[in-house]
Amino acid sequence: MNSLKSHELMIGNRTFRWGERTYIMGIINITPDSFSGDGLLQDISEREADEIFVANALGLARRFVEAGVDILDIGGESTRPGAQPAPLEKELGHVIPAICAIANELDILISVDTYKALVAEAALQSGAHIVNDIWGFHADPAMAEVATKFQAPVILMHNRSSWVNAEVEERLGGRYVGIPYDDLIKDICDELLESVELAHQAGIPDERIILDAGIGFGKTVEQNLELLDRMQEIRALGYPLLSGPSRKSFIGYTLDLPPDQRLEGTLAAIAVSIVRGADIIRVHDVEQAIRVARMTDAIVRR
Repeated sequence: MNSLKSHELMIGNRTFRWGERTYIMGIINITPDSFSGDGLLQDISEREADEIFVANALGLARRFVEAGVDILDIGGESTRPGAQPAPLEKELGHVIPAICAIANELDILISVDTYKALVAEAALQSGAHIVNDIWGFHADPAMAEVATKFQAPVILMHNRSSWVNAEVEERLGGRYVGIPYDDLIKDICDELLESVELAHQAGIPDERIILDAGIGFGKTVEQNLELLDRMQEIRALGYPLLSGPSRKSFIGYTLDLPPDQRLEGTLAAIAVSIVRGADIIRVHDVEQAIRVARMTDAIVRR
């Protein structure tokens, strides 16, 4: 697990030493339509949202920090299959107040989950530390420049999501079907390296690059299962690896379970991710994930 281009990353006063242990990223979704049912704007009106969503985000952040997370990942747009893109002003209006409140109260690293340069820049100005781009710098050409300006670490994700291939089932939610790959793992690796090249062109060094193979994004159920099983081939590219299987539809369709019943499937996927080389796990259920990560680390990283 240690054949990396850089073995550690300093972010603020924290050092990430890749391969020593698994780091946990807790998800804070400030959306009305998160696939996982955890969106902080669900079941409340627009007027109520303006009054309480920041307090809800701060409360969730406190709980995650007390549980022992290493990073909070804050996003304001649902990326579930078939979701409508959030207008820029609405995304800014949800993400930035939450980041400001959390950064002002808690000593914790914050990642902004966005593919829009204007949102990323405002987030970094407001106290975020990391840019988590689900399109790996392909959606907004200015994203790499923003990360360079702030010397922010970046998470570059592989993504072949397409409306054409999105299929939604009421009980189990959205999934992707018929996504064509010539060679699944090779294609993912090649496209991730294209994102890395965009980062290099903007002056972002290897030590500030983290990769995410994009479980659940533009892959079928079977492709996600294969990707999870072969994740060590993605880490062999030489960069720290993030895995985000939490509550994803490939678990739901494998076990025939809706999002609120996917905890055990998620924890199994987390354990396999760590065994296959993941350095960071992005999760909703942080308390349980931390226990699984500690136990798995005790077995495979001793």
